[in-house]
Formats: sequence, C-alpha cells, structure tokens
Amino acid sequence: MIQTLDTIIIGGGQGGLATSYYLKQQGREHLMLEQSDQPGSAWRDGRWDSFTLVTPNRMFHLPGAEYTGDQPGGFLGRDEVVEIFSRYADKFGLPLRTHARVSAVEASPSGGFLVRTQDITYQANNVVVATGLFQTPKVPAFADRISSSITQLHSAAYRNPNQLPEGGVLVVGSSQSGCQIAQEIHKSGRSVYLCVSCAGRIPRSYRGKDIMAWAELLGISERTVDMLPSPKAKFAANPHMAGKTDSGSINLHQFARDGIQLLGRLQDVRNGKAVLAPDLHDNLAKVDKFEADMLHNIDTYIEKAGLDQPAEQVAQIKDGYALELIGELDLEVRGIRSVIWAIGYTFDFGMVKFPVFDEDGYPIQKRGLTKQPGLYFVGLPWLHKQKSGLLAGVAEDAAHIAHSICAGQVSKLDT
Repeated sequence: MIQTLDTIIIGGGQGGLATSYYLKQQGREHLMLEQSDQPGSAWRDGRWDSFTLVTPNRMFHLPGAEYTGDQPGGFLGRDEVVEIFSRYADKFGLPLRTHARVSAVEASPSGGFLVRTQDITYQANNVVVATGLFQTPKVPAFADRISSSITQLHSAAYRNPNQLPEGGVLVVGSSQSGCQIAQEIHKSGRSVYLCVSCAGRIPRSYRGKDIMAWAELLGISERTVDMLPSPKAKFAANPHMAGKTDSGSINLHQFARDGIQLLGRLQDVRNGKAVLAPDLHDNLAKVDKFEADMLHNIDTYIEKAGLDQPAEQVAQIKDGYALELIGELDLEVRGIRSVIWAIGYTFDFGMVKFPVFDEDGYPIQKRGLTKQPGLYFVGLPWLHKQKSGLLAGVAEDAAHIAHSICAGQVSKLDT
C-alpha cells in the first residue's frame, strides 16, 4: 500500500512536533510518524520520577505551548513535561500516526522519497527526520562480564531508589543524569560509588542570577556550529548542575565530603572486579576548571557591562583530591548490587538511504538542509546553534525548515 503526501515527519518528539506545528499553521499537507504510542514518549519512558528540567520554565519554548505560568524561574518536572507533550498534537490538530516505525527512507523511482513503515509506504516530496540523537541507551560490551546477580540499568530505565535491590550502587558517568541519580540514591541511604568523567560543572546560580540567565547574556546558547573547535565537540557531555533551586548546586567534591565514593573512569570488568583508570584527580581538575572559566567569563561580562551585581565567592571545596586512586573495585566485597549506566546514548540514521552523513554518522547539513533535495533534519544538538537540540531552541530550526518547505525552496546544502 502506497500513500502519497507532500511531507513526512519522522519522529514525534520536540523537533517533529515543532515542525508539524509550523507546517499546520501554513496549511501544508504533512503527516508525523511516531514509533511509540504518544508524542514525546522519550520524556515519559527515559526520565526518572524526580526528574526536572535544568533550564528554567521561562526557557520552555515549544511553539504554542510556551510557559506562561507564575513560576518562570522554577523547573518543570517530568510528569508536567509529559502532560504538555501528550496533549500537544490534539491541541493544535496536528496529523499524527502512532505505532509507526520507519524502516527506510529511500529514493522513489518517480522522484522524491519512499518512506517505508511496517504496513504502509509513503510517497513524499519532503522528509523531515526528527528522531534525535538519544536513540539507543549506551552500555559497554564488557557489561556482559558483570555477574548476573547484579542488577544493571541504564539511566533511561532508572525510576527511583526503591526499584533497586538492597545494597550498594555503582553509577557510571558524571554528566547531569549520573550526578543527579547518584545524589538521589545516596540520600535514600545507599552506599554509592560514582565513576567520574570530565563533564564540566556549573552552579545553579551566581551573583544574583540563575546560571542559565548568565549563559544567555554571554551568548552561549546562540553559538553556532561553525564556532566549535572540531566536529566531534558537538557530542561533548553536558555539564552537571542541579535541576531544583532547593537542592543548591551539584559539586563532586561535596559528594566526596558527604560519603559518595568517587572513582576514575570504568575501563573494564574482570573476574568480578571493576577496572578503573587512575584519572579521578585529573578529571576533577577539568571539572573545576570548567566552572572557574564560566565564572570568570561572567565576572568579565559584569565588569564590562557595568552591571550592579553583588560579588559572590563560590565555595572552593577540594575533598575529591584527597581520595585514593583506586585501580580495582571488587563489586562483591564492596556489596555493590546494582550498576547504573549513565553514559549517554548511541544514534543510527541507517534507515536514511542517502549519502548525507559524516564519519561520525551525523548528518552533513546547514541548518537542517542536506545535499539531498527535500531531505531535512531537525532537533539535533548543534544542528545550527548550541540550543538547537533543546526545548529552548528547537522552534527556531523547525520554523526555518517549515518556511523552506512552504516557500517551495529546495532543501539542498550549498556545495
């Protein structure tokens, strides 16, 4: 069965919804295909119970659903975000088909594209791929060598400490998810071991403003992809920070002071022992420098702009440097009964049968436009700006792509 449509959007997350919103506004025929049972399902299925956004509510810019409540400086929780997404398509009458997994996007003999699902093939003039980069939870191959008596979860499957068996917990990864999960489990009374990477740290607030307000003033979110030092820099882990004002700031040295055992990177598991890199102190130094550089940039901005902002001395905690560098950790001896992998996700655009990807598998594009006429990408980190993959910035790229489609412009990257 073949159905002909002008535009197919693959993915019902924030990128797909925003693009559909703008196409609907302009009366352009299209259909959004979502493999799950509702739009934005990743927010429901891939976030823990106490999850909140780390960007303030005022930065929630999903078009037509911008935050208008009385807590612009607060942080929406997982269930609140899920509720917005679940109602979004109905609220704006967006054409959506759920339980539709796309297996291939290929050239049509008559021109345009064939988009294949399990039961229907669509003929389309335009295809917008909005599946994001966070597609498959990343777990290292050596995880298979961990005893079956130890529960293993990716951060996407973690919900709360009660789902874990009694005993200690090893959390692998210290970006936002790893640090917030480790902190929550520690507060529940468990022994927590945290493998630390060099993902940076930023405080929740500084000199009278939320840190994201300073990031906006510094133009960080407006940085464009051509400003990155290398193409691979767009995959850098997000700095860890608190997502709740009542939790203060997250600091690995404070973790050490509170009793969380900090470790170097996990390199392997052999004979029941975690093999650890001797890089804990080096990683902590990089984390500390990330924050110091950020605060220096803010101080410089305040001085140059002549702002009347109160000076602030951020506590310089150094407890992590006093910790012994451990090369091996016997999981059974330490009573570790759970491992949580907080090391990110992999992505695969193999369903798109066109040579529009670089050596990392990331689309070669300019603000979502590829060299294949009519083929677009949206909702990816650093698609155009630092904020392109965030709720704060996805609308800009979606509007640009929708405008290109509706204006009859050809999606083709300049060469």
